[in-house]
Amino acid sequence: MAITPLMPVYPRSPVRPVRGEGVYLYGENGEQYLDFASGIAVNLLGHGHPHLTQAIQKQAETLIHVSNLYGSPQGEAFAKRLCDLTFADTVFFTNSGVEAVECAIKTARRYHFAGGNPHKNTLITFNNAFHGRTMATISATDQPKMIDGFAPLLPGFNVVQFDDLDAALAAVDDNTAGFLLEPIQGEGGIRPASKEFIAGLRKCCDENDLMLLFDEVQCGVARTGYLYAYEYYGVTPDIMASAKGIGGGFPMGACLASEKAARGMVVGTHGSTYGGNPLAMAAGQAVFDIVANEAFLADVRAKGERLRSALEQMIGNHDQLFEGVRGVGLMLGLKMKTDSRAFVTWLRTQGILLVAAGDNVVRVLPPLVIEDAHIQEFVGKLSEAAAAYQVPEAA
Repeated sequence: MAITPLMPVYPRSPVRPVRGEGVYLYGENGEQYLDFASGIAVNLLGHGHPHLTQAIQKQAETLIHVSNLYGSPQGEAFAKRLCDLTFADTVFFTNSGVEAVECAIKTARRYHFAGGNPHKNTLITFNNAFHGRTMATISATDQPKMIDGFAPLLPGFNVVQFDDLDAALAAVDDNTAGFLLEPIQGEGGIRPASKEFIAGLRKCCDENDLMLLFDEVQCGVARTGYLYAYEYYGVTPDIMASAKGIGGGFPMGACLASEKAARGMVVGTHGSTYGGNPLAMAAGQAVFDIVANEAFLADVRAKGERLRSALEQMIGNHDQLFEGVRGVGLMLGLKMKTDSRAFVTWLRTQGILLVAAGDNVVRVLPPLVIEDAHIQEFVGKLSEAAAAYQVPEAA
């Protein structure tokens, strides 16, 4: 057989982790890596956090899965917690971020359907976005690497320029259901939208009875130093997708909505076999035990500023490689003057794990529990690696 047992859709690196501890990963031959990728913003408590692992172990001994045909005291409790902490009035639990976005899309369309306007089914989305890899979510982007070979794409999406309010408003017509966006683009290159842009979208939705959908799969759950990034912007969405960090490494997601936005989501309109299972709920509750308080969030903001400052000082010594630092909290990006993916590959050989993104950006997404010593270690090793890096010659 020429094909590998694991379908070869990932360009897998030689890094082969078998164990994690805190902010470190260890390979099958004992190699140590400083993990400032966090499974792409997933392992927000690092690896092996005792409160999370104990909660999962305890629940696994009690009850792992039951059908959503039955009552869910575990799901009801976590949903209420999320509603109490956010704008939302109701929650649908999923297994992943892309499922949460799918639910958000369906919720927005059902809102207009229930209001007697089924023609309002087009969502305005934004260039360089990443919402997942289902047919609906790749149809919501304009990235060739996401959509090539998967035609025909689904109708109902209109892609315009990110952070361009005039372009977004000009795209609104009688078929518009609302706007779907990452308030801080992750895979697109750690690109925060301006506060004026977000406020303008909210105003347009209020004036035209449209839905504002936030994809906070990557930027949510304390990553920015706010429980959710919409708080940083001071703007409340109608519907929001959450995942990645919400389970601290356990696969889960959630679609949150206001009562108004969810008016069309009645019995039989949506479902999930595994979504909201007791094991996932235990993981989510354990994560929120740690992160959902102002002291923790303030600490993330402070550490984010210290990390940003250290990176800005460091890149001044390597101006042949770096242009600057951008992002919010502990969701930071290093804009490079050369290929970010090649540099990330090099860093892996130096024991540093980061993630490449669009626009030649390196994503810096450490666990939210890092300490100052980890920041110093990371910046020191990054500087040494940058000094030794040989930019590959152009083909």
